[in-house]
Amino acid sequence: MFVVGVIATLSGMAMPPALRFLDDYRAAAAARYVASRLQAARMEAVRRSTNVAVRFTDTGEFATFVDGNGNGVLSIDIRDGVDPRIGAVERIDTNFSGIQFGTLGGLPPVDSGGTPPGADPIHLGAGSLASFTPAGTSSSGSIYLRGGTCQLVVRIYGDTGRTRILRFEARVRQWRQL
Repeated sequence: MFVVGVIATLSGMAMPPALRFLDDYRAAAAARYVASRLQAARMEAVRRSTNVAVRFTDTGEFATFVDGNGNGVLSIDIRDGVDPRIGAVERIDTNFSGIQFGTLGGLPPVDSGGTPPGADPIHLGAGSLASFTPAGTSSSGSIYLRGGTCQLVVRIYGDTGRTRILRFEARVRQWRQL
């Protein structure tokens, strides 16, 4: 009975770190998945020789759209059906349980001298669109993901259209590359 009690106590002590590790792992996988979807949109824009964009919503959904009239992917054209969706609408929490687009309170800016992310997890402009051109360039922006105590950001760099993932290290209050 004593041995069973010791095993139960040790197992109980190991659970919080194990759960935190799983949360961190899922959040990192979700950030990599979002970055890969953005890069797929970039390659689609190059392949089609037209603008392609990924639109993010407040409800955690995102989908890819292609320019249907030569003026870029616009929210009004998406609404009116001019810029059609290619592929399915996805939800981040469908594939990555417990992960959502969001920010933890009190986060510092990603870049020194920048502004903190605040409560809005999608920093892509008014339409929440990450747009890619046939030349491979894009709009710049940030997409924040969180799960439990883990905070990550997917950054998009406009000149190159490339992405980078950063993790917030709470104990040193700094953003570090994943």
